[in-house]
Amino acid sequence: MSTTWGTASSSGSRFVSYAATVLDVLGRHPDRPVVITPDGVHVSAAELRETTVRLARSLAARGIGPGTTVALLTGNSVEALVARHAAALAGARLVYLYDVLPPESLAHIVHHVEPSLLLVDSGRFGDMERLLPLVPAPAVATLGPGPRGGDLTDIIAEGAPQAPEPLHVRVAPDDDWCIRHTSGTTGVPKAIQVTHGQYRSCLENLRVHAGDPPRFLACTPLSHVAGLCADLTLLQGGSVVLQHAFEPGAVLTAIERERITHTWLLPPLLNQLLDHPSLPTTDVSHIERITYGGSPAAPARLRRAEEVFGPVLHSWYGQSETLGLTEVGPEEHTVVGRHGQITVGRPMAGVEITIRDERGEPAAAGTQGEIVARSPGMMSGYWKQPELTAEVMRDGWVRTGDVGYLDENGYLFLVDRCNDMIKVRGGGIYPSEVEAVLLTHPGVAQCAVFSVSDQDATEHVHAAVVPGRDHDISQDEIHAFVTARKGDRYAPAAVHLLAELPHTPVGKPDRRKLRALLS
Repeated sequence: MSTTWGTASSSGSRFVSYAATVLDVLGRHPDRPVVITPDGVHVSAAELRETTVRLARSLAARGIGPGTTVALLTGNSVEALVARHAAALAGARLVYLYDVLPPESLAHIVHHVEPSLLLVDSGRFGDMERLLPLVPAPAVATLGPGPRGGDLTDIIAEGAPQAPEPLHVRVAPDDDWCIRHTSGTTGVPKAIQVTHGQYRSCLENLRVHAGDPPRFLACTPLSHVAGLCADLTLLQGGSVVLQHAFEPGAVLTAIERERITHTWLLPPLLNQLLDHPSLPTTDVSHIERITYGGSPAAPARLRRAEEVFGPVLHSWYGQSETLGLTEVGPEEHTVVGRHGQITVGRPMAGVEITIRDERGEPAAAGTQGEIVARSPGMMSGYWKQPELTAEVMRDGWVRTGDVGYLDENGYLFLVDRCNDMIKVRGGGIYPSEVEAVLLTHPGVAQCAVFSVSDQDATEHVHAAVVPGRDHDISQDEIHAFVTARKGDRYAPAAVHLLAELPHTPVGKPDRRKLRALLS
């Protein structure tokens, strides 16, 4: 389905946000089911459109608009989709409070972005109760009846008597659409600003063909890539099938029952589908596309996925700072580099990529260096962090911190990461985040955190620890200690107790040597 992004006015061309275009598409076939909830409820295009407009008008009536911030404490629910689009219609910037983060990290984000309103759906009421004592009392509203009775406002119900005419809020392309946080750090996290114009351009330039109309299964958080895929699906006149979380058996059941044509998965999740005993008896014939990315994928596993699902695999490479940069289609999974790794693809539409050497000069084809890019969806900067913005963004290009090379045909290959980010389920984490927690343990004298990949190319957090004198510590103790303070995904999968750490010539812990010695 083609999508028109602009509309004419007496003063010429007028910018139209992606959310306004979603409403336009929903209005074309009002009776068509466009969202299937985790409980199997079918929501029509008319219902989704009308509820979104009502919430947007209620937000605007409360002063929520351009320059204000709405924080979402939501899961994979129809209310979350409504809130996502309604905030954009009202012109407010959107901030997700990720469900993988502990309350302390969520509190850091709230302090940092100072939202005018916190919207909570029924799946996150427990997180709300744990968060609110840690932050200045924000205005709070529930998307549905809340646990605090009259103390909280059910905005959607309150807006129900209003006529669902479109909300006429002028949104400019340079207005903030979203602030995405890379991780929940102890301190000020990296907060990525993306404008309405940048996100709209990203959606325009992505070409995702997955059925006519597509049926997308959102089994990973809408706050991440699944949200982008859901937006693309609605813009193409398709349907979004929601699941609260990834569970391989439930995913396979939904693929068959709902005749799913497209889903987004991290490679470890794809591996779980391949290993599930129900796979051989599941009808996966409607799948036209499985998009994967976010962490390395083992070539043997990808070959197995092709045997099961057919030639439907597409890989995306990108960052939160740039969104999508490159794509590998089904026919390109045989393109390998000099060390046998599969390419991460060639640039998507509107994307430019170059490799820079240590002096910042363009490198010759085949020469590795830092990957530098500019894309339609690249950030405008880091929220309230101008120094970091100036360091990462130079002359309109984003320094990705990743090391790679381009071959003579323009295919990009990843070699390593400058910043040693570890990509685990739920997003990327930095070794320094875990090290900072470990060093608060009374029994830890020194530590270094690094990643180890298993046979499926899934990364796991490992920690090398030098115990303090007269201290006896165990892996279980360290795992529980980190989990309590940062969350389970930060906890080391393995703890190596050492008498001393190897160091680089400049005195830093040598993570590469640790990985070679201990993996």
